[in-house]
Amino acid sequence: MEELTKLGTSVSELRFALDTFYFLMSGALVMWMAAGFAMLEAGLVRAKNTTEILTKNVVLYAISCVTYLLVGYYMMYVDNAEGGILPSFGALIGTQAADATHSLESDFFFQVVFVATAMSIVSGAVAERMKLWAFLLFSVVMTAFIYPMEGYWTWGGGFLSAAGFSDFAGSGIVHLAGAAAALAGVLLLGARKGKYGANGAVTPIPGCNLPLATLGTFILWMGWFGFNGGSQLMVSDAENASAVAKVFVNTNSAAAFGAVAALIVCKIVWGKADLTMVLNGALAGLVAITADPLNPSLVMAGIIGLIAGALVVFSIVAFDRIKIDDPVGATSVHGVCGLFGVMMVPLSNPDATFGAQALGAACIFGWVFIASLVVWSILKATMGIRVSEEEEYNGVDAADCGVDAYPEFVTVKNA
Repeated sequence: MEELTKLGTSVSELRFALDTFYFLMSGALVMWMAAGFAMLEAGLVRAKNTTEILTKNVVLYAISCVTYLLVGYYMMYVDNAEGGILPSFGALIGTQAADATHSLESDFFFQVVFVATAMSIVSGAVAERMKLWAFLLFSVVMTAFIYPMEGYWTWGGGFLSAAGFSDFAGSGIVHLAGAAAALAGVLLLGARKGKYGANGAVTPIPGCNLPLATLGTFILWMGWFGFNGGSQLMVSDAENASAVAKVFVNTNSAAAFGAVAALIVCKIVWGKADLTMVLNGALAGLVAITADPLNPSLVMAGIIGLIAGALVVFSIVAFDRIKIDDPVGATSVHGVCGLFGVMMVPLSNPDATFGAQALGAACIFGWVFIASLVVWSILKATMGIRVSEEEEYNGVDAADCGVDAYPEFVTVKNA
C-alpha cells in the first residue's frame, strides 16, 4: 500500500512538472512573438522610422511585464473579494492552490506575454507619426488596467464567462482588444502626411524592408503554436496531449489557407502577388482560428483561415477608402478578423451561441475603445500625441531616438 502511495505521488509530481514545463515553453514561444511584431513592423515602416518602432516594441514588452506583475494579474485573476483590486505586495500574483496542476509562476508567465501581444498590436497601427513617450504612457494604462479588466470578464470568471462567451486563446480578449485600442489612437492621431489626396486618392507608402517583414511573420506564425497550444493548459494525459496536437494542426492550417486566400484575391483583383497582403493573410488566419482552434474539424479550420485571408485584403482596402491610416494593417488583421473568429465559434462549439459571442465582442470592443479614447484624449490635451510636421518629414528616429537604423541610407540635413 505504501509503495502504491509513493507511486501515485511520483506520477502526480511528474504530471505537475510536465504541465509546468509546457506552460513555460509555451510562454517562451509567445514571448518570441514580441520579436515577430518588432520585425514585421520594422519592415513595414519607412527607414527613417525604424529605430523608434523597434524601441517601442522592446519597451512596451518591458512595461507590460512590470505593470502586469504589480497590478494587472492581480486584477484579472486573484480573488478581488479577498484582496481588492490593488495588489497585496506580500503576494503579487496570489498564492498557489493546494491542488494546483502547475506552478502559479508558470501561469503568470504565460499570461503576461499575452498582455504584451495585445499592446504590440497598437504599436504598428500608430507608427510613423506618434510621439514615443505618449505611446509608452498609454501602454502603462493599457497593460495595467484596460486589458486586465476585460480579461477578467471572461478568463478571470467575470460576467462574460457566466453569459457563455467563449474565446479559447483570445481572438477577442487579446486581438480585438488590441485593435480597439489602436483604432481609438488612429482616429485621434490622423493619417500620415501624403497618405491621402483629393478625391479619395490613396498614395501607397511602402515599407523599407520586406525580408524583415517576412521574417517577422514567420516568427509570429511559430510563436502562435505556443499562443494557442499553451491555452489548452495541460499536456500530461492522453486526452490533453491529443487536443494540443489538434490545436497545432488547426492553427497551422488556418495560417496556410489564409496566406493562399490573400494571394488568390490579390491576383484576381490586381493581377499581382502582393507580398504584404499574403503576410497579412497568414496572420489573419491565425487571429481568426485563435477563438477556437480545438473544436473545428481540420477542414473547417482551413475554411476559417481561407475566409479570414480574403477578408483581411478587402478590410485593408476599405479602411484606406475611409482614410483610416494603419501602416501595418493591424486594425484589419486583429480587429476585423478577430471579430470574425469570435463569431465563428458556435459553428463548431455546441456550447457557444451567437448571442453570447456578439455580447462578448461588443463588450470587449466597447470597453477598450472608449477607455482608450479617453486616455488618448487626455494625452493629446496635455503632452500631445503627434510629432510635428517637420519631425514627421525627417523621421521619428531623429526626433525621438537620435539614432538611425540605416545610417548609410539616411541623409541628415544640417541645421
